[in-house]
Amino acid sequence: MSIPANLLYNASHEWARIEGDEAVIGITHFAQEQLGDLTYVELPAVGDTLTQGKEMGSVESVKAASDLYSPVSGEVVAVNENLDSAPETINSSPYEGGWIARVRLAGQPAGLLDAEAYAAVVASEAH
Repeated sequence: MSIPANLLYNASHEWARIEGDEAVIGITHFAQEQLGDLTYVELPAVGDTLTQGKEMGSVESVKAASDLYSPVSGEVVAVNENLDSAPETINSSPYEGGWIARVRLAGQPAGLLDAEAYAAVVASEAH
Protein backbone atom coordinates (compact mmCIF):
# COMPACT_ATOMS: atom_id res chain seq x y z
CA MET A 1 0.00 0.00 0.00
CA SER A 2 1.20 3.46 -0.89
CA ILE A 3 1.86 5.93 1.95
CA PRO A 4 3.65 8.89 0.34
CA ALA A 5 6.45 10.32 2.48
CA ASN A 6 5.80 13.92 1.35
CA LEU A 7 2.36 14.07 3.02
CA LEU A 8 1.15 14.55 6.58
CA TYR A 9 -1.68 12.42 7.97
CA ASN A 10 -4.27 12.37 10.71
CA ALA A 11 -5.33 9.17 12.43
CA SER A 12 -8.79 9.40 10.82
CA HIS A 13 -7.13 8.74 7.41
CA GLU A 14 -7.05 12.16 5.79
CA TRP A 15 -3.83 13.59 4.30
CA ALA A 16 -2.40 17.06 3.74
CA ARG A 17 0.25 18.17 1.26
CA ILE A 18 1.66 21.49 2.46
CA GLU A 19 2.48 23.88 -0.41
CA GLY A 20 3.69 27.19 1.02
CA ASP A 21 0.77 28.81 2.84
CA GLU A 22 -1.74 26.33 1.43
CA ALA A 23 -2.52 22.67 1.86
CA VAL A 24 -4.12 20.21 -0.53
CA ILE A 25 -6.17 17.65 1.39
CA GLY A 26 -7.79 14.29 0.65
CA ILE A 27 -8.29 10.80 2.03
CA THR A 28 -5.70 8.06 2.06
CA HIS A 29 -5.39 4.94 -0.03
CA PHE A 30 -6.17 2.90 3.10
CA ALA A 31 -9.39 4.88 3.70
CA GLN A 32 -10.69 4.51 0.16
CA GLU A 33 -9.78 0.81 0.20
CA GLN A 34 -11.76 0.28 3.41
CA LEU A 35 -14.77 2.18 2.04
CA GLY A 36 -14.90 0.44 -1.32
CA ASP A 37 -16.27 2.02 -4.49
CA LEU A 38 -17.15 5.63 -3.72
CA THR A 39 -20.51 6.85 -4.97
CA TYR A 40 -20.75 10.37 -3.47
CA VAL A 41 -18.49 13.01 -1.94
CA GLU A 42 -19.84 15.92 0.12
CA LEU A 43 -17.28 18.67 -0.41
CA PRO A 44 -16.74 21.73 1.75
CA ALA A 45 -17.60 25.00 -0.01
CA VAL A 46 -15.10 27.57 -1.22
CA GLY A 47 -14.93 30.19 1.51
CA ASP A 48 -15.68 27.73 4.33
CA THR A 49 -13.40 27.88 7.34
CA LEU A 50 -12.08 24.46 8.35
CA THR A 51 -10.80 23.59 11.81
CA GLN A 52 -8.20 20.88 12.23
CA GLY A 53 -9.84 17.71 13.56
CA LYS A 54 -13.39 18.90 12.84
CA GLU A 55 -15.81 17.57 10.22
CA MET A 56 -15.38 19.02 6.72
CA GLY A 57 -17.65 16.77 4.64
CA SER A 58 -18.37 13.11 4.01
CA VAL A 59 -17.96 10.28 1.55
CA GLU A 60 -20.39 7.51 0.69
CA SER A 61 -19.67 4.16 -0.87
CA VAL A 62 -21.52 0.97 -1.66
CA LYS A 63 -20.36 -0.27 1.78
CA ALA A 64 -20.58 2.71 4.14
CA ALA A 65 -20.75 6.45 4.73
CA SER A 66 -17.96 8.19 6.54
CA ASP A 67 -17.36 11.71 7.83
CA LEU A 68 -14.22 13.52 6.72
CA TYR A 69 -12.13 15.43 9.26
CA SER A 70 -9.87 18.27 8.24
CA PRO A 71 -6.16 17.69 8.87
CA VAL A 72 -5.57 21.47 8.83
CA SER A 73 -7.22 24.75 9.81
CA GLY A 74 -7.87 27.49 7.28
CA GLU A 75 -10.09 28.81 4.50
CA VAL A 76 -11.15 26.62 1.59
CA VAL A 77 -9.87 28.29 -1.60
CA ALA A 78 -10.72 25.50 -4.07
CA VAL A 79 -12.57 22.18 -4.17
CA ASN A 80 -12.23 19.31 -6.61
CA GLU A 81 -15.50 19.74 -8.51
CA ASN A 82 -14.65 16.71 -10.66
CA LEU A 83 -15.64 14.56 -7.67
CA ASP A 84 -19.29 15.66 -8.09
CA SER A 85 -19.60 13.58 -11.25
CA ALA A 86 -16.72 11.14 -10.67
CA PRO A 87 -16.34 10.33 -6.94
CA GLU A 88 -14.58 7.10 -7.91
CA THR A 89 -11.54 9.24 -8.82
CA ILE A 90 -10.64 9.00 -5.12
CA ASN A 91 -10.50 5.19 -5.49
CA SER A 92 -8.21 5.28 -8.51
CA SER A 93 -6.05 8.28 -7.50
CA PRO A 94 -6.42 9.18 -3.81
CA TYR A 95 -3.22 11.30 -3.69
CA GLU A 96 -3.43 13.07 -7.05
CA GLY A 97 -6.66 13.36 -9.04
CA GLY A 98 -8.80 12.47 -6.01
CA TRP A 99 -7.81 15.46 -3.86
CA ILE A 100 -10.78 17.04 -2.04
CA ALA A 101 -9.93 20.66 -1.22
CA ARG A 102 -7.20 23.29 -1.20
CA VAL A 103 -7.00 25.32 2.00
CA ARG A 104 -5.20 28.58 2.80
CA LEU A 105 -3.60 27.71 6.12
CA ALA A 106 -4.51 29.63 9.27
CA GLY A 107 -1.20 28.43 10.75
CA GLN A 108 1.15 25.49 10.51
CA PRO A 109 -0.71 22.30 11.41
CA ALA A 110 0.40 20.55 14.59
CA GLY A 111 0.05 16.95 15.69
CA LEU A 112 -0.12 15.37 12.25
CA LEU A 113 1.60 12.08 11.53
CA ASP A 114 4.48 11.50 9.14
CA ALA A 115 4.33 8.51 6.77
CA GLU A 116 6.05 6.16 9.22
CA ALA A 117 3.70 7.02 12.11
CA TYR A 118 0.67 6.77 9.81
CA ALA A 119 1.85 3.34 8.61
CA ALA A 120 1.77 2.21 12.24
CA VAL A 121 -1.86 3.43 12.53
CA VAL A 122 -2.79 1.50 9.38
CA ALA A 123 -1.01 -1.63 10.61
CA SER A 124 -2.93 -1.48 13.90
CA GLU A 125 -6.27 -1.21 12.07
CA ALA A 126 -5.64 -3.71 9.25
CA HIS A 127 -7.01 -7.07 10.25
